Amino acid sequence: MRGAATGCLLVLVAAGPIRAEPVRVVDALGRGVVLAAPPRRIVTIFSSNTELVAALGLTDRIVGIDAFTRYPPDAAAKPVVGGRLGFSVEAIAAQNPDLVVLTPARQAVHQILDALERIGVPAVVLTSRTVTEVVENLRLLARATGVPERGEALASGLEARLGAVRERVATRPCRRVVMVTGRLGNGLLLSARRDTYTGDAILRAGGCFALSGNGAVPQVSPEAVFAADPDVLLLAGSADEMAELARRPGFSGMRAVAAGHAHAVPRTEFLIPGPRTVAGIERLAGLLHPAGAP
Repeated sequence: MRGAATGCLLVLVAAGPIRAEPVRVVDALGRGVVLAAPPRRIVTIFSSNTELVAALGLTDRIVGIDAFTRYPPDAAAKPVVGGRLGFSVEAIAAQNPDLVVLTPARQAVHQILDALERIGVPAVVLTSRTVTEVVENLRLLARATGVPERGEALASGLEARLGAVRERVATRPCRRVVMVTGRLGNGLLLSARRDTYTGDAILRAGGCFALSGNGAVPQVSPEAVFAADPDVLLLAGSADEMAELARRPGFSGMRAVAAGHAHAVPRTEFLIPGPRTVAGIERLAGLLHPAGAP
């Protein structure tokens, strides 16, 4: 009996290691992507994708990033393959990646997706239109990179935190919000709107929109913000930037500013769709509906 078992072991050794099954995922464009093995060299284009891979504990696999990535610090030190002026397929290929993760922004998909397919480098395209999609991106990347249990644990934890916020604000009255996300040189402002993950985050935190209309990157005039008369004025930026905005003519007289309901929120939590967005929702829920408030 012992000899038979030894013989079986020798047969298995001679046959070589058992290979993992190829991983198949479907990305945001509906493309079926097949990975023969968990990728070991990943290029992440856009900060959000870098943060997703890093959240899975795979920063050591990242071999290329875009020029705007700042977090986490060990990922920010990786080689840069492009930025505001575009992305270089040659720079990406020089990192010898076995997976590229990208998002359809700043023409990145149009510039490099077809070229990557021609040279045989697998690419996964992610979008982040809702907070749910941000969480599902974690699960998708975890499957693609061979750590599905890790991704499920992380995603489930984020969903539990979102559930706790939902219960907290469920019976609270909606607070009418304007969130300024940027300022343009012509005096116009950018504001968060519906149909974006930032807008979804505001709703989940117990806010609603003082400004009407839709659009992913809307431009509004300061006068439109004044006329909206929100309960809460938010700025995705620093406290100093919020203070400077609140001192401007028109803003200084707003009801929200006068009542002390003008707040800065971190850009990283509301303008980079990743795990930190959940922390932003928790933080915003506390601002909109402080403990003890009716």
